[in-house]
Amino acid sequence: MTLSPKQKLFLTVFLGIMTAMAPLSTDMYLPALPEFVEAFGISASLAQLTLTMTMLGMAFGQIFMGPLSDRFGRRKPLLLGMAVFTAASLGAYLSADISSFLVFRFLQGFSGASGIVIARAIARDVAEGPELTRFFAILMLVNGLAPIIAPVIGGQVLRFTSWRGIFALLVLIGIAQFVSTILYRETLKPAERLKSIGQSFAKFPKLLQDKYFLGHCLLQLFFFGSFFSYIGGSSFVFQNVYHVSAQMYSLIFGGIGVGLFLAGTVPARFAGRVPDEDLLRYSLFVPLFGAILLVAGFWFGAPIWYTLPVLFVTIVPLSIMGTASFSLALSRQGKNAGSASALLGFSQMILGGAMMPLVGIAGDDNPLPMGILMLSGYLLSILVYYTMIHKKM
Repeated sequence: MTLSPKQKLFLTVFLGIMTAMAPLSTDMYLPALPEFVEAFGISASLAQLTLTMTMLGMAFGQIFMGPLSDRFGRRKPLLLGMAVFTAASLGAYLSADISSFLVFRFLQGFSGASGIVIARAIARDVAEGPELTRFFAILMLVNGLAPIIAPVIGGQVLRFTSWRGIFALLVLIGIAQFVSTILYRETLKPAERLKSIGQSFAKFPKLLQDKYFLGHCLLQLFFFGSFFSYIGGSSFVFQNVYHVSAQMYSLIFGGIGVGLFLAGTVPARFAGRVPDEDLLRYSLFVPLFGAILLVAGFWFGAPIWYTLPVLFVTIVPLSIMGTASFSLALSRQGKNAGSASALLGFSQMILGGAMMPLVGIAGDDNPLPMGILMLSGYLLSILVYYTMIHKKM
C-alpha cells in the first residue's frame, strides 16, 4: 500500500499513541502507588495487583481484538475499544473500593488492547521488509515518549490532586483517541479480510505450530516478564528503599524512558544494513549482564548511584528487542498479521501481569524479588532464542 507523506505522518503519530496505551495506563499511575496503598489501606502486593489487572486485560483483549480486526477491518474495533477505554477510565476515577477499581482496571486494559494490537496490524498492512522494520522502529520511538512523559505527568498531577486526577486525565486521552480513530482511513480492504470470526480464531493453533513464531512468542513472554517486574517494583524500590519523592521517582523513571527512546532509533538507523537477527541477539545479552549486576547490587545493599546506571543498561535494550522480534515474527505472516500480532501481544502482557504482585512478596522495602525475577526472565529469553529462533533464521 502506497502512502503519501501526509498519510504516513498521520499514521505514525496515530499508531504511536495507540501503541502507547499500555504505558499511559500503567506508567502515569506508578508514582501514585504508595499513595494508593495508604488511601485504600491495602498491602503493596494488592496495590501491584491493580497493575496486574490492567496487564491481564491487555493480554486477553489482544487475543480478541486482533482477530476481530482481521474480520471486520481495523477501524470499527478501534472505535469500540477507545469508547470502552474512556468509560473504564471514568469508572476507575469514581471507584470507592478496591474491588470495583480492580474491575475497571481490567476493562481499561482489555479495551486499550485494541490500540496496541491493531496498530501493529495496520503497520503490517502498509509496509513489509526493511520498510516494516523502519515503521516498527518509528512506532517504538513514538511509543518510547510515553514512558518518559507519563510518569512525569503523573508525578506532577499528584502535586495538585490525588491519584484520581490521573484517571481523569486518562478519560481525556481516551476521548482524543476516539476522535482520532474517526479520522483514520481503513487500511484493510474488504477483499483481504477473513470471512468469519471462527476463521480468525482458527489461525491461533496453526500459528503456534510454527516453532519459529512460537519462539518469538516465548521470547516476548519472558523478556517482557522481566520488564514488567521492573514496572511493578521500581516505585517501591526508589521511594521506600532509596527514599526519593514521588516527583523524583517520576524523573528517574522518565530518564530510563529517554534511554528506551534513544535505543529505539537503532533499528530505524540500521534497517536494511544490519540484519534484524543481529540486533535481536545483542539486545538479549546486554540486559542479561545488567541484571546480574543489579541482583548483586541489591544483595550487597548498593547505593542509588550504582543502581541507577545498572538498571538503565538493563532496561533500555527493550526497544531494540521489541522492534527486531516483531518485525521478524510478522514478516512471515501476511494476512494473518492481526492474529499473529494478537498472540505476540498476549505473550508480552500475560507473564508481566503475574510478575507484578510477586515483586512485593517480601515486603515493599526489599528490592531482591524484583532483581531475581528480572534475571530469571532474561535467562529464559536467551534459552528460547538459541533453541527456537537462532537455528530457524
